[in-house]
Order: sequence, then structure tokens, then C-alpha cells
Amino acid sequence: MTAAQDPDRTELPVVVIGAGPIGLATAAHLLERGVEPLVLEAGHSVGAAIQEWGHVRLFSPWQYNTDAAACRLLEPTGWTAPPADELPTGAEFVRDYLAPLAATTQLAPRIRTNTRVTAVSRRGIDKTRTIGREEHPLFVRTVGADGEVRDIEARAVVDASGTWGRANPLGGSGLAAVGEAQAAPHLTGALPDVLGRDRARFAGKHALVVGMGHSAANTLLSLVELAEAEPDTRITWAVRGASVARLYGGGDADGLPARGALGSRVKQAVEAGVITLVRSFTITKFETPQGSSGPVEVIGSTPDGSRVIAADLVVAATGFRPDLDMLREVRLEIDPGTEAPVKLAPMIDPNFHSCGTVPPHGERELAHPEQNFYIAGMKSYGRAPTFLMATGYEQVRSIAAAIAGDRAAADEVQLELPETGVCSTSLPGQGGAESCGGTAAEPAEASCCAPAAPEPVVIGLGFATGRPNGLAGALERGDA
Repeated sequence: MTAAQDPDRTELPVVVIGAGPIGLATAAHLLERGVEPLVLEAGHSVGAAIQEWGHVRLFSPWQYNTDAAACRLLEPTGWTAPPADELPTGAEFVRDYLAPLAATTQLAPRIRTNTRVTAVSRRGIDKTRTIGREEHPLFVRTVGADGEVRDIEARAVVDASGTWGRANPLGGSGLAAVGEAQAAPHLTGALPDVLGRDRARFAGKHALVVGMGHSAANTLLSLVELAEAEPDTRITWAVRGASVARLYGGGDADGLPARGALGSRVKQAVEAGVITLVRSFTITKFETPQGSSGPVEVIGSTPDGSRVIAADLVVAATGFRPDLDMLREVRLEIDPGTEAPVKLAPMIDPNFHSCGTVPPHGERELAHPEQNFYIAGMKSYGRAPTFLMATGYEQVRSIAAAIAGDRAAADEVQLELPETGVCSTSLPGQGGAESCGGTAAEPAEASCCAPAAPEPVVIGLGFATGRPNGLAGALERGDA
């Protein structure tokens, strides 16, 4: 009998970290099984991270963006599912799905916003204690908006907090470039609202976009549109790899037309000279002018030697990585390369898999030595960019079944992914793949990402969705 099934623990809630789509789906599945959830969200509202890129449109239509248990909670309220074939923006995804879901009578009293989890541990013992470990309940330490620290005991903990806000550095080797911190006034996040709230910042300026995923592509195309109205706007796109074929993708052959059109439009803009493409560029240093006035000099290495790009703004579309610091007192079994659970890692390794070749998986692959603790959603994929929202929904369905003691249901695969056609590919070492999620853009950690093959291949599974903070692919992640 696991601690989660111990009669002395059943009165405790299952604490779910993160109120994005995966976190709320976890709560919906737990409720269906009679298990009490408590959802903790650091932001001011559910889907708070998604709202930060609310202007971005997802690649995948509504029919792939909702969870079955969540929909069963919504249907009695009179909620009507949006048109199955429409592509929502991040803001519409929150407004038309996450917000109504969080407002249901079942979930509303079980969600706490403005509550940041800072640590997970076991009551009264630290990570080194083995004997009798499961006799001590799990607990999460939180900090509220008022600064008060509170500890919440838990029957089980599901970390669905995603990777949004934990950006990869712009420098090579996984480290920040020299002077990157000092260049912060010139840097933007992965998905600036170029045509909206950030328009004045970009208009008439020279913008350098760093990254080779769909977050970068989305920003590049917004800048192209801005340049039509503001002719002094200049656009440079820098990538570490020698080829950008992966981002250009399958064009008309792509099973998700919005995704295929995105790559095609970027290619056209590069060929027309509207976007200046710099390949094989690895950033090594930033030199910021005194007082932060004037352009920042971005220094990088290339096969032909050092090169300097002077830019007013640098868009850091290089993806995200998981925050494992909050889990230091939990016994994790993490793959040293992908930073994903060790049993899951070989199934998602971007050196060998695209999002279309990742098989459905569940509680067994996500379990850690710390009994009744799970990382789910985008964060469970660590640094691998092959996550899909539908896969996250299947993860938490299985986890909820296991917590409720239904081993057969936990082990049963209930996910069938539709075809999406061509997935673009690249060789390992060509700059890395970004998340296979799905916006016309990052996760929130979108082109079926690159397996280890030099040419495009047809993948029979997989589709892009939207993501950060557990959203299955609203942002792409990965290297430049």
C-alpha cells in the first residue's frame, strides 16, 4: 500500500503546482476519482504565464487543446466548446477554456493564486533519511502575496509548473555570455508583443532575433509586418546552426497548415532580404554602451572568425529549462542530459526523437524514488523539446489513476495522436531543437522537432499545441 493510499493520508489533498492546462487537468481527473486536489498558482490568475504571450496564436485547433475530464466538468455549466477547427490565441485559450474551467463550482474553491511554491520536502526529515521515509507526509512550502510563508501537507504532489520564466541563456555551452547580465536593458523575452504593447520599443530600431524555433519565427514575422509601416525597422536573425531547414519545415505538406505557412513566410522574407540571416553564430560576449544608450554589440564566433552585430534590441528566443532548485529535498531520478525522469528520457531524447515519435507514457515513466511525487507536463520533459499538450493530459490521467489506486487504468494507454505530416529535422549539434508545441510562434517550454536525420521525414504521430507553464507547446524551447 502506497502512502497515497494510506487511510491516514487520504484526508490530505494532492497538491498540484501550477494552474495551467496540465495542472487544471490533473485536478479534474483527481476529482473524478474522489481524490481531493489543491492547485497552487504563483500568478495572479489561472493561466497567468499564458497571458504573457496571449497575442500568440496556437498552431493546433481547439479539438486538440482540451482535456476530457476538464470538459466533463465544464459541460454541465452550459459551457460550449469553441469551434473544433479554429486556432485560438493564448488569450482566447485562457478566456474560453481555462478561466471557465477554474470557475466551476468543483475547482474554484480548490485553486489558490498568488501562491508561489518554493520547496517540496517531507515533514520532519531531509533528503538523506531513508528508514521510515514514507511514514512522513510530503509537504510544500509556499510564499503568498503578503510574504507569509506557509507549509501545506500533501497526500501526493504533482509538479505541473512548467518552465516559463526560466529562460536559457544566450551564450553557448549552456552558460550566459560574458556581459549578458549587463545587457539586460537591451534584451527581451521569447515572445514580445511587437505589434501591440511593445510596438514603440521596436519601431524604427534594429532588432536581433536569436533562436531557431517557432517563437523566433513568430517574432520575425511580426517584425516584418512592423517594418512595412515603420521602414527604418531592421531585422537580423542569428542561429547557431548551419541550416535553418528545420524551421522552414514542410510548407504545404505540413499537417498543421498554420505551422507550415509560418516557416514558408519566414523563408520568403529571408530570400527577399527583409530579414538578414546569420548562420553558425554562437554568442560569446555582449558589450553594452555606458548608460545603456545606443546599440549593444553582440559578439559571436563563426567558422570565419569573430563577428559583431550591433543591435538596439535582442530577442532571446532560445527556450527554457526546468527549475529543479525547488525540488532539492525530493529524491529525484533525473536523466543527466535531458533533465527528465530517467525512465522517460530515452523516449523523448531530441537526439533520436521528434514530437511525432514520442510514445504515450504515464505514471510508471514519471515516477521518482520519492513515493507519490511526480513532475508532469512540459517540466517533465526537462530540456527536451518534444512535448505535446495532449501527451501531458495523458500523463496526468495516468497519475490520477495511480494515486487513486487504480493500477490497471494507470497502465492503460488512452492517447491516440493524429497525423501531422512532415516534421522538419536537423542533425544533432546543429543548434538543437525547440519544443514541438504549437503556436504560430516558445511554455510555455512547435514544429515536430528534429530527430537525428538530415532530411525531412514523414512522421505518423504528433501535433503541435500551445504551452508554457505546462501548456504543451505554446512556446518552443531549445538552442539558437
